[in-house]
Amino acid sequence: MPRPARRRATVTVVAVVALVCVTILSLSVGARDLSPSEVVGALLWPDDSVEATVVIEKRLPRTLVGLLVGAGLAAAGVIMQALTRNPLADPRIFGVSAGASLGVVVAIAGFGLASLSQYVWFGIAGALAAGLVGFMIAHTVSRGREGSSPVTLALVGTALDASLSAVIYGVLTTSAQSFDQYRFWVVGSLAGRDAAVAWQVSPFLVAGLVVAAVIARGLDALVLGEEMASGLGHRTGIVRFAGAVAVALLTGAAVAAAGPVGFIGLAIPHLVRLLVGHDHRPVLLVSMLLGPVLLLAADVLGRRITAGEMPAGIVTALVGAPVLILLVRRAKAVAV
Repeated sequence: MPRPARRRATVTVVAVVALVCVTILSLSVGARDLSPSEVVGALLWPDDSVEATVVIEKRLPRTLVGLLVGAGLAAAGVIMQALTRNPLADPRIFGVSAGASLGVVVAIAGFGLASLSQYVWFGIAGALAAGLVGFMIAHTVSRGREGSSPVTLALVGTALDASLSAVIYGVLTTSAQSFDQYRFWVVGSLAGRDAAVAWQVSPFLVAGLVVAAVIARGLDALVLGEEMASGLGHRTGIVRFAGAVAVALLTGAAVAAAGPVGFIGLAIPHLVRLLVGHDHRPVLLVSMLLGPVLLLAADVLGRRITAGEMPAGIVTALVGAPVLILLVRRAKAVAV
């Protein structure tokens, strides 16, 4: 086996082991700590014991949401950085995250919904609408046969994000009660996520991950440039549109479920490219493994570092910023 392939295989195995370990840790740590054997026993042979009830009804749905959201945000980051050919791009740059946030605000302020399982649908709808509008505007501005240019996508997405954010805070300033409810969601957290939320977002996240896997080869061509990709036989317009759909599905469902958790979609792709190279198939695979590792580790750490519970979104920001700086310094010049 060639050395690069051997390295990728080793990294993938290590990532799988890390994911299994952090998943068990997420199911074990809480107000009542459980041993790994108790967790495995509760999963394999559930009964009416307190341990089984805690694992199955409380921690398992929360952990499943973390697995799905972490994988979705990491994959969306990989796609965004390829579509825009910008190593600093993340899912928020496309305006999808702001669209999901606006959907949640409309649900809270306009319809008076108070349950996450109720307004998660509004978040997904808002994200998909924002993604579609952003792509259509970028495509119209470019007026090219091969679709939107990377610069246009980035600029339109940034403008859309700013505009939607202004609308969000404009709505929130008219209702103190809505703002209080929104601020607990917007920091990003896995706390209180139940099985209903996991089931609601899983079809969208799975669909987005499937689309990402299908267009992986096209992403490899896109980063070489428009003319090179077309010369290799790739229909870049279709690849860009499919990528935009995948980003909207992944980011919309992830943000609707856990709030706008930061740095996973930005830092994880950088780390993975340092480990396995720039081929998007292994990059997507390992990113989908390490994204949940980071999110679940942050969630577990948040349960431990304060007397109450620090939201995972705050922990990922605190940890992700210095880690990203170290990665960029090590890479010197990170190129997609």
